[in-house]
This record gives sequence, C-alpha cells and structure tokens, in this order.
Amino acid sequence: MPGIHITDIEAAINHWRGKAPSCDGLTLAPPVRALAEVYALMVFHHEDQADDATFPPDALAAWTDWYDTTADTPCIAICSTSQGDESCKGCGRTFHEVQHWLAMTPVEKRGVWRRITLEASAWRFGRYADRALEKKR
Repeated sequence: MPGIHITDIEAAINHWRGKAPSCDGLTLAPPVRALAEVYALMVFHHEDQADDATFPPDALAAWTDWYDTTADTPCIAICSTSQGDESCKGCGRTFHEVQHWLAMTPVEKRGVWRRITLEASAWRFGRYADRALEKKR
C-alpha cells in the first residue's frame, strides 16, 4: 500500500517552518499545523506511514507543496536497464519503475526514492572516484 512516510512529513514540516515561520514563536502556520496533526497521530499510534487516501486535504496540499520542491527523478543519466539490467546501476530503480515513472503518483515516487535511498547501492549514492576504484579490482 503506497503511503506517505513519516520522514517525508517531517521534511514537509521543516519546509513550511522555513517558508512560513511563526510570527510570535508559538503560533504555527496553517500548513505546519495541518502536517503536525498528522505527524502527532502517527507518533501516537506508532505508525511510520500514513495512508495518502485518508490524508486531510490541507495536510495533503502542504505535503504536495513540499514535494514540488524535491527532485522528480533519481536518474543520473546512466541507465543500465536499457542494457538489460532488472535494476538500474545508476539510480537504483527497477526496470518497471523506470518505464512507468511518468505515470506514478508523487506518493509512489517518494516510496521508490525512500527504498533506493535506504539501499544506497546505486551509483548515485557513491562518488565517481569509488566507481573508478571498483574497475581496478
């Protein structure tokens, strides 16, 4: 089930805290409040993912605003899926994810981003110097 991970909600809250800081140090801007309510419920219920289908509209709008500031694709223009690999060595996405990226929802895309970031096995997560050392071995 696709959902919005708590770390994305944290990032969206921080985005909005920078974009609309509290004028008095106590009052939260409406987007921050909307996201904070979802976040608080997730913490209370020990959940790390929220169902985007039941996300409150104002919180979803605030999350979407943050999402629009993130990179759309993890592609680094070194696509090994075009050479027959099931997972791209460059970005870490599967062949299916690369082929259907444009049709994926923002929530689905963030799920892929989270997975490939946690795996950190794709070249996009290493330095080019590290890859050069691999070739020498």
